[in-house]
Amino acid sequence: MEMHDRSAGHARIRRVVIGGAAAFSVYVASAGVTASAQLLIARIVGAHTYGVYAYVIAWITILAYFCALGFDIALLRFVSAYQTMGASGLARGVIQYAERRSLGISLLVALIGACIIEIWPRPFSTELTNTFLVGFVLIPLLALLWIRCSIVRAFGGVVPALIPDRVMRDGLLVIIVVVAGLFLGSRIQAPGIMMASVAGAVVGLVLASQAVRRLCPDAIRAAEPQYAPATWRQTAIPFMIIAGAEALLNRAGVVLLGWFGETREAGIYSLVFNIAFLVALPRTAINTLFAPTISSLFTKNDRATLQALVTKAALWTLCTSVAIALGLAIVAEPLLAWFGRDFVAGASALRILLLGQVVAAAFGSLLLLMTMTEHEWGAAVLLTLSAAFNILASIAFIYWLGLTGAAIASSAALIIWHIAMAFFTFRHLRLLPGFLGLFASNRKEEAPAKEEAPARPDVRVKPDVRVKASV
Repeated sequence: MEMHDRSAGHARIRRVVIGGAAAFSVYVASAGVTASAQLLIARIVGAHTYGVYAYVIAWITILAYFCALGFDIALLRFVSAYQTMGASGLARGVIQYAERRSLGISLLVALIGACIIEIWPRPFSTELTNTFLVGFVLIPLLALLWIRCSIVRAFGGVVPALIPDRVMRDGLLVIIVVVAGLFLGSRIQAPGIMMASVAGAVVGLVLASQAVRRLCPDAIRAAEPQYAPATWRQTAIPFMIIAGAEALLNRAGVVLLGWFGETREAGIYSLVFNIAFLVALPRTAINTLFAPTISSLFTKNDRATLQALVTKAALWTLCTSVAIALGLAIVAEPLLAWFGRDFVAGASALRILLLGQVVAAAFGSLLLLMTMTEHEWGAAVLLTLSAAFNILASIAFIYWLGLTGAAIASSAALIIWHIAMAFFTFRHLRLLPGFLGLFASNRKEEAPAKEEAPARPDVRVKPDVRVKASV
């Protein structure tokens, strides 16, 4: 029996590794498209105009994550659980509830944002004002796109969920920039780049919507929608905080540099941050199939397999991340020179950001581990505190060191956040985070195994007693 359980555990790990490799290939392709888009934009419009675009898109992305209301993550749990329970009505209901609420909030935020930009007393340039006004159109598109991609993933379509958001948006942006900047010989400005982003989001949303219709099970499509809004909100709120705080953590440097009027430095920092984020691709890829496996093992209280899975995934992502980071650090100056002479000033910031990403990779997928084991509120608190630390540290370091200071603050916040999550994971889950899991077997040999109480299944996916036919 023990041999059978061990074989089943190895099979789960093997599926995650193979699935992660497939997802990683999609992420690599999307990273190539994104890098091409950034290269063309930077070379054609220059550091200043690119900085205006980067500053605005940072704000738009943060707002869009909050407007998704956490359902871009929560739907992975709810839809999968309701399908397992045979509760097709609730599955259809949570999908409709998420889309309608997110769309309504997104439109309201976009309208308020446009009004603020028009009446704000601070003197905005015409280019910055127009870019913001176009960018607000992107908020409901992004929120709805992320939610529908999450639905596709819940229906089992990993690659169809990745392509609309991670390939199509930037792919269309590349095409528009090439046509406008090269074939037509025109110098596209920041509002034009934002319009291209809107066009890419529209096409991505269409593709994601088609994937939802294609993969939606007949039982869900034919079911009468049922609603349990109290349950859904209780679970989605911490996910909303996590998504918004993570977006703020990643883009605080760009936002603050732009807020201080340093749009050129904001553009340089945005570019080097995007390049450094390539180191996180292996971790992001393995997470694509990591989530349901963690939830399943946690529910079954299979801690041994869960520890092995966490450790193997961390080692795989760490080795790959180190290789990517070393290559980028070595060619930092010539790489940035390809984007334009002004961007070479970001070489030091790039190396600092690369170091932070490698340290984070050593800890493994701790945020996902916490959210998939019913500790999303703990994850939300730690991430919010880290984002707040990043903002405060960025204000100070940017004042002293400019964009290099922004990189120092961002890397420090990233490392502190992962250390905090590591302590939390060890204390509450009794799992060794990241590569430290290599010592798990030694600990078991030294101390007798203790009988653990069976893990409590995630009852929050169950419907409220007072299920309603409409909201």
